[in-house]
Amino acid sequence: MTAGTTLPGHDSARPSGRPEGAAAVVIGGGLAGTTAALALADAGLRVTLVEGRPRLGGLVFSFRRDSAVGPLTVDNGQHVYLRCCTAYGDHLERLGAERLAPLQDRMDVPVLDPAGAGGRMRLGRLRRTALPVPLHLAKSLALYPHLSPVERAGVVRATLALGRLDPADPALDAVDFGSWLRRHGQSPRAVEALWDLVGIATLNASAGDASLGLAAKVFKTGLLSAPGAADIGWARVPLGEVHDTRAADALRKAGVRIALRTRAAAVTRDGGGWQVAVENGPHGRETLTADTVVLAVPQREAHALLPGDALPAKDRLLDIGTAPILNVHVLYDRRVVRRPFFAAVGTPVQWVFDRTGASGLSRTPGHARSQYLALSQSAAQEEIDQPVAKLRARYLPELERLLPAARGARILDFFVTRERTATFAPAPGVGRLRPAARTQVPGLFLAGAWTATGWPATMESAVRSGTAAARAALTELGVPQGQLPQEAA
Repeated sequence: MTAGTTLPGHDSARPSGRPEGAAAVVIGGGLAGTTAALALADAGLRVTLVEGRPRLGGLVFSFRRDSAVGPLTVDNGQHVYLRCCTAYGDHLERLGAERLAPLQDRMDVPVLDPAGAGGRMRLGRLRRTALPVPLHLAKSLALYPHLSPVERAGVVRATLALGRLDPADPALDAVDFGSWLRRHGQSPRAVEALWDLVGIATLNASAGDASLGLAAKVFKTGLLSAPGAADIGWARVPLGEVHDTRAADALRKAGVRIALRTRAAAVTRDGGGWQVAVENGPHGRETLTADTVVLAVPQREAHALLPGDALPAKDRLLDIGTAPILNVHVLYDRRVVRRPFFAAVGTPVQWVFDRTGASGLSRTPGHARSQYLALSQSAAQEEIDQPVAKLRARYLPELERLLPAARGARILDFFVTRERTATFAPAPGVGRLRPAARTQVPGLFLAGAWTATGWPATMESAVRSGTAAARAALTELGVPQGQLPQEAA
């Protein structure tokens, strides 16, 4: 069966007047795969997107839960982006979903510490002004109560030193961020209350376990590239509405054939082209033919599908580790916090988001005043496999320490979601393991946040990787790239 043949049960609509071009198969329907498929289709290729799950979005998805209070729409985890994530912002626009995931007008992060002076709750804020970099954060840092005056001065010196680094310097990839911070006078408290507050959420690793190159990329781009670079955006609707429903609509309008519940079993050369053997449940095993193939799957899956001559050291992909993220979901019978989100220090709790509206809880009969909080716990190696009862005993008291209104509130539901391989591990040395989009064999390309985008494992990295793979494929085919975004740092 050719890539132009409709797989059973999937949309074959194609806009009229489209030029018939080369055929492409994109394997993987996450952000990298959908980005690549849209770019290839927009350039005139006949594209089939193959995804083993019954939905698009990869690890950015929602599901329906029959909870103790009724049906809820639950995100597998909280995903945010920054204004500096320009590729992801463009992707939202391409999906017609930019209004569903708006950005803050200005960065403003409430940071709670339950162990302040005298045991009192202490609130700090990391927020910017309209002043130019680096003065945009000066007032916030000067008033930040979670650091001493000496520590604040030290943070300024370290930030200026960080600004002089080149994140693309391979030497930085061999060094861990924690060691660099210690050499630049950062106390354990400064690391906890500032550097790890941001770094763990964006890198999915503590400073001591993170590549200095990737950390420099995060802080230099997010805090030092432009005053508004770190303004935060997040979906106000379920993630599935953005990266499954809206993505599927955009793909179909672009003429992409979507094959869900379809797993790629093998990718082999066929003269000047490619054959992709797929398995789609009751329909058995079939073969797609294509001029170009994009593997937009996790590194271990890519390793299994890649021909032996595709990369100079294919087994290096197996050395790219993974890191987990744990998400704790709590439903209260009353509102316990007014802020849409906050971060915390001095407690195991990292970041907390109010997902009441997006989940549908506020529209559930009898629960209009209830509240649903989602705790995002990155770098969760020690807790990812702990039983729910143990996590409940750990996190509910911590939330009561942080939120006085939670004391005495009734818990309507408590559950966890676990992503054991949520991201690639940003360990020192990972940079030399991350491959480029182009392989050594014509017509075969790689995409995924784990490829060599220069970014950590974020939605931005995934989208950039899909664009890079499409750009490389179109260049090789000699197809005009139209409005495909140009590569940026």
